Amino acid sequence: MSSRLNLNRAGLLAVGLAATSSLVAAGPCDIYSSGGTPCIAAHSTTRALYSSYSGALYQVKRGSDNTTTNISPLSAGGVANAAAQDTFCARTTCLITIIYDQSGRGNHLKQAPPGGFNGPESNGYDNLAGAIGAPVTLNGQKAYGVFVSPGTGYSNNAASGTAVNDEPEGMYAVLDGTHYNGACCFDYGNAEVSSTDTGNGHMEAIYFGDNTVWGSGAGSGPWVMADLENGLFSGLSASNNAGDPSISYRFLTAIVKGTSNLWAIRGGNSASGSLSTYYSGARPNVSGYNPMSKEGAIILGIGGDNSNGAQGTFYEGVMTSGYPSDATENSVQANIVAAKYATTSLTSGSALTVGSSISLRATTSGYTTRYLAHTGTTVNTQVVTSSSATTLKQQASWTVRTGLANSGCYSFESVDTPGSYLRHNNFVLLLNANDSTKQFNEDATFCPQSGLNGQGLSIRSWNYPTRWFRHYTNLLYIASNGGVHTFDAATSFNDDVSWIVSTGFA
Repeated sequence: MSSRLNLNRAGLLAVGLAATSSLVAAGPCDIYSSGGTPCIAAHSTTRALYSSYSGALYQVKRGSDNTTTNISPLSAGGVANAAAQDTFCARTTCLITIIYDQSGRGNHLKQAPPGGFNGPESNGYDNLAGAIGAPVTLNGQKAYGVFVSPGTGYSNNAASGTAVNDEPEGMYAVLDGTHYNGACCFDYGNAEVSSTDTGNGHMEAIYFGDNTVWGSGAGSGPWVMADLENGLFSGLSASNNAGDPSISYRFLTAIVKGTSNLWAIRGGNSASGSLSTYYSGARPNVSGYNPMSKEGAIILGIGGDNSNGAQGTFYEGVMTSGYPSDATENSVQANIVAAKYATTSLTSGSALTVGSSISLRATTSGYTTRYLAHTGTTVNTQVVTSSSATTLKQQASWTVRTGLANSGCYSFESVDTPGSYLRHNNFVLLLNANDSTKQFNEDATFCPQSGLNGQGLSIRSWNYPTRWFRHYTNLLYIASNGGVHTFDAATSFNDDVSWIVSTGFA
């Protein structure tokens, strides 16, 4: 194996010296192919991963009529046509239903089925990601990533060409290094074909988060680790690897690769610089991981048994046949950096002014005199007029604050109860005192969009982008457009989630 890797390094170096621009023009899977470890799965909602690929990247389904459309690159090898999605999804909601495999093997990712850990829906299937939760730009062109909230997951349990047993493979993913939690398990990679835990060594997937039940790295996390089933590993043992750093990159390149009694974790800033090796060496010194018993399914956003409590954001990733050389991965990293991932606005419609007081009026016919207000911790709608009591006016007024979890969105502080904010819990909107925890900050951050019914603003949850402020029986929820809860009913959804913004009563 070593002689072949040396030839790969030499070949890539020669290509790089002779025509650096052609390496940039090549896609990640072109680079892997040149290195002798071709992609057997290539997934991205943001761009083509082969220089010649012009097929579908992903499919979206809109809530207004449940029709679907495919989103393709603007040109071969290019960035996704986000404008086509925006047009198709105008004034309605959209979900990402399929993430297509660009390798030609048909290893598409779809809604994950029930497994050892059942999903949140009544039929056990996981949720689908909202289509607008993770907007970015690549070289200045808008695209959308896959924002995975807890309960969301994709998989393919009948994948072709993936590594099984102790066969070699590599994988990388570009992720949002600021979007994570400690739940199990935000993964991308090789998993069980049954969606159940079948034992140690039956998985090999990239994990990202700050779970410490099994392994950990330096600091408090989050970390890139490997989910090898019944263990998140940062190195040789099932405990701590001080060489695996906590991550702070907004865009993160995460790599896991493995072959016979050898595996590695690598990572770096997707926006600049090179890769670092966090671990490279023997398989974990715990029974069941040497040799491995990989099964060859592909998962995204969940664990091998469909454990789906984690969150994260996925932009692109591939799986390879064979164990890629560091040189090949370094060239892929250069390609990712050249794509120039960057943040863009999370909101649309009329801008809100931080520090201002606002009131929000319902637009649903028959309810247009009602405003979003609260009674104690209960958030509701109440009829408010200029002649209403001062107490009621205060209860229907909200101070706009910079988003507690993301400065690109907003949080809403009660005028009459300073220090208390609108937040959701179990999809119910509440008024709670800010306890400054990561969970509270995320639950209290919301991203306004142009009103879905053409009026005012619709306000979606930052950490559950499929869910929006909705009044239902005069109480407030974060609701999806159709779903298992009564307050998710599709009837009058667009009206119920659209609000006229005015200067606060108080």
